[in-house]
Amino acid sequence: MITKEIQNELFCKQDKAFRDFQKPLIPGKDAECFIGVRTPKLRKLAKTFSKHQDIGEFLQDLPHRYFDEDQLHAFIVSEIRDFDRCLAETERFLPYIDNWATCDQFSPKVFKKHLPELDACIRRWLKSEHPYTVRYALGMRMQHFLDEHFLPEYLDEAASVESEEYYVRMMVAWYFATALAKQYDAALPYIRENRLPVWTHNKTIRKAIESYRITPQQKEVLRSLQRKA
Repeated sequence: MITKEIQNELFCKQDKAFRDFQKPLIPGKDAECFIGVRTPKLRKLAKTFSKHQDIGEFLQDLPHRYFDEDQLHAFIVSEIRDFDRCLAETERFLPYIDNWATCDQFSPKVFKKHLPELDACIRRWLKSEHPYTVRYALGMRMQHFLDEHFLPEYLDEAASVESEEYYVRMMVAWYFATALAKQYDAALPYIRENRLPVWTHNKTIRKAIESYRITPQQKEVLRSLQRKA
């Protein structure tokens, strides 16, 4: 069974010091869920296992027992070159993502070649009741639609996300901080006109002024726009 083979391979590459370092960084996961395989090794394993004819068995064996399996799963799906198959595997996996690390490192390469289709998926994922699906949608919007494919309506879309989940609110702030770096004139009114909740507003400013892509003059403007809780 390929799942057992994968688990054995992960334990062969275990780094216990790295495992202990990881645990407090990813809240909500039981300590026993961590094997401790470093990301470069996981990515290398993904390239190897993605070529196995029976890898579909592992991809369907959800939920996985270990965080490292989730990471490997994300990296394997990211290697799929056929868009329709990659999308199907992405949508199968999204409901099982339960932490920020797997969510944020899951980035299929083929998506950038199918942006209209991805745009439609993002709009649908943003309506999900699963917080990490919403976070993932915002991450894809940030990664693929803040440069030449940017539309001002995407800012309204992100601003309209309502959630009490910390990792969703933090992603909204991260999205707007990145928008300020890449589309400053379009994004600034959302801060100047207080269109975001206070917490998200202030987190956005904090993240933006930490960015080297924001000019000193822009940072001064943003500092002046901080709000009292």
